[in-house]
Amino acid sequence: MERPAVGRSDRRCDEGLEPMMFPACPGEELPPQDETVAADDEHFMALALQEAEAAAAENEVPVGAVIVHAGRVVAAAHNQRERLRDPTAHAEMIAITQAAESLGSWRLEDCTLYVTLEPCPMCAGAIIQARIPRVVYGADDPKGGAVRSLYRLLEDARLNHCCEIRAGVSAARCGAVLSEFFRKQRAEGKK
Repeated sequence: MERPAVGRSDRRCDEGLEPMMFPACPGEELPPQDETVAADDEHFMALALQEAEAAAAENEVPVGAVIVHAGRVVAAAHNQRERLRDPTAHAEMIAITQAAESLGSWRLEDCTLYVTLEPCPMCAGAIIQARIPRVVYGADDPKGGAVRSLYRLLEDARLNHCCEIRAGVSAARCGAVLSEFFRKQRAEGKK
């Protein structure tokens, strides 16, 4: 099943795509998925989309992230690379820092990261280092994704931590926000 591409691609998003789940490490079984978890995933992804829209309003690449612990949002962030002049200021990196501060620990066990775009290699590395057990993302990133598209870092059994992954949650909306941002940027002769 093909999921929507985003970024500089002109491919359109397909509203009928179903999210896909992947086990934490190859060979492991997925836990049963119930309707409550799926509804929670949609709800928290909507919050991440609000962060992405805030990024777009600041002329940042519109990626948003939310980290949830015990049903409570402990971090919410969006890209701030331009504002902070920091190449590491991705939504996931900022959210991980916020969550660690909020929880008083660098180990973000029992947390779920929601992000509108498939994490890049840098962010995937931070997810592994923070021991986040579950990652839910919206749109695939065919040019930089390190979860399913280009690399599979979060399920590499050679590393000391693997994540359960749910891909494609609100993928069409997540992809549309990015596609619209880059369309506007190209029309203005930017990026």
